[in-house]
Amino acid sequence: MFTDLSFLDAPSGARLAYHHLAATGTPRGIVLVCHGLAEHSRRYEGFATALSARGYHVYAHDHRGHGETTAPDTEIGRFAARNGVAKVIADVRAMRDLAVVRHPGLPVTLFGHSMGGLIALNSAGAHPQAFQSLSVWNSNFNPRSAGRFAQGVLSLEKMLKGSDVPSAILPKATFGAWGRSIPGHRTAFDWLSHDPAEVDAYIADPLCGFDASVSLWQDLFRLTFAGASPENLARLPSGLPVYLVGGGQDPATNKGREIRWLGRRMMDAGMTHVTTTIYDAMRHETLNEIGREQAISDFVSWLDRSTT
Repeated sequence: MFTDLSFLDAPSGARLAYHHLAATGTPRGIVLVCHGLAEHSRRYEGFATALSARGYHVYAHDHRGHGETTAPDTEIGRFAARNGVAKVIADVRAMRDLAVVRHPGLPVTLFGHSMGGLIALNSAGAHPQAFQSLSVWNSNFNPRSAGRFAQGVLSLEKMLKGSDVPSAILPKATFGAWGRSIPGHRTAFDWLSHDPAEVDAYIADPLCGFDASVSLWQDLFRLTFAGASPENLARLPSGLPVYLVGGGQDPATNKGREIRWLGRRMMDAGMTHVTTTIYDAMRHETLNEIGREQAISDFVSWLDRSTT
């Protein structure tokens, strides 16, 4: 069952908590899931169930500083004391290697939502032969000048109070601002989904909604600016199938505009198999939105085509 918890002692030093659901029937491939900021892998059970039913083995792990993953150099809200980006990418590779050993000969799709999309694109660039397709959902790789300003603010916070404490500014500029942008919002997290049950479940989950440290925010901006850089995109195979998804009412991606931006940037870099889909009525968590069944069905149809 997907809810069963397993652990992998990764070369990075982390003890990765992960969930796995085996494919039903004849296996078609493997999907490796990278979750978002301030959440965890168990929230992807519905997604995993749908993929399993179509013949895909699913693996989803808690990133460093999240969920039930532990490491000597981390705690909730921080990737690592040093080299957090390299370590979180190394953990993705460790999970991929575990899946490939267990299911040899099957294509591997790397899937990432939000922060997980930042990690996924950077991981694909770091290990361009390790993944046969890539899917990025609800990730903003184009924060523009506001992102550079945020990096300056974080550097100042680090100088004044250290890197292992929560940022006082970034949560207000991101989660807080996105919450306030929803007209007539019922809760501060309505920006995640129109579905009140899903929003309430997120709020009630003790492993969700925590404040990220200064160092984690710094690592996220490193991933943001590196992921869509010409250097990283040039490392990806030009024919790599890529599936990008956004929400037309998602404040975290400028209402899906930054998803379209990423698609154009990839094609300008010479990538030839990039598909971009924006669901106009959806907010940030497409997989927990009203109408998610269609989004999942569309993804599986693309997955079937890209893995044949």
